[in-house]
Amino acid sequence: MAGLLSCLCGVQTFALGPGALGGNRYRVIVSSDIGGGDEDDIQSMIHYFVYADLFDTEGLISSPPQKGRKIDILKVIDAYEKDYPNLKTWSDKYPAPAFLRFISKQGAIDPAPAKGYSQSTEGSKWIVRCANQPDSRPLYILVWGSITDVAQALHDAPSIKNKIRVYFIASWNLKQDLSAFAYIDEKHKDLWMIFCDTTFRGWYMGGDQTGDLSNAAFVCLHVKGKGALGDYFAPLKGGSIKMGDTPSVAFLLCGTPDNPTRPSWGGQFIRRQNRPHWWMDNPDPDLMEADRAGAKTVNQWRTDYLRDWQHRMDRCCEKQPDPLP
Repeated sequence: MAGLLSCLCGVQTFALGPGALGGNRYRVIVSSDIGGGDEDDIQSMIHYFVYADLFDTEGLISSPPQKGRKIDILKVIDAYEKDYPNLKTWSDKYPAPAFLRFISKQGAIDPAPAKGYSQSTEGSKWIVRCANQPDSRPLYILVWGSITDVAQALHDAPSIKNKIRVYFIASWNLKQDLSAFAYIDEKHKDLWMIFCDTTFRGWYMGGDQTGDLSNAAFVCLHVKGKGALGDYFAPLKGGSIKMGDTPSVAFLLCGTPDNPTRPSWGGQFIRRQNRPHWWMDNPDPDLMEADRAGAKTVNQWRTDYLRDWQHRMDRCCEKQPDPLP
């Protein structure tokens, strides 16, 4: 796994493919139940923001069940704004807080009815709007909550299907709107989809958890006190890493997103039978962590992605040093 040190050092030799860390820019919408069912969405949003200079972020959509709302996204942006003066010294591509607020949208609050769709939402309309922009790059939709707004967007504008790529953190999120997922599964069989049901758990289960790489020690030593974002993160989930949605981002950071069957920080998947663009967890017993299929395709890179994130958190509280004269 030492080959991934190249990602940390900026050397243009990448063992897993360059991804965003190698200079490829991806269009991204995050659809999240942040503030609702689980604090780990807040953790993942904080992580995303410290890497936000690497992406063209086009939307931040609140797609809850339960209590999550757009205001919970805005709270993280408020913390980001406090660190923004430091972050922008490292890269002028960090998005302005005002822009992030503008692209934050409220999605569906309730699950879809049995048919899998209902009324358009601010979030689903924004997905359609972004997908139809004159940009030849695919639009990656990272689904960290219910998939309601994606289903609604596909119903309202089926033509966007060949313009979007969906990485769905399923598991608990799937259960929050089974009808919306069933609609996608039955009516949009050719959608580009990573159905990640257990692989994502490798982010916090297994891998090297010795010393400062344990879930709690890493937060205490490398996140807490690192700007407003670090302090916001520190008490969440009992002061420990979960970040179950972050593999969707890591998939774009280091790897080859065009081919989910290849290794990446966000997992390695197999093709679903009879689906041209649908990938799922690899059931190989050798890749299980406990009983979580595919989890070792993430946690084998734990040292690399945590060390990279460690250095990123320093940006929140430190300006980039001036170059030597």
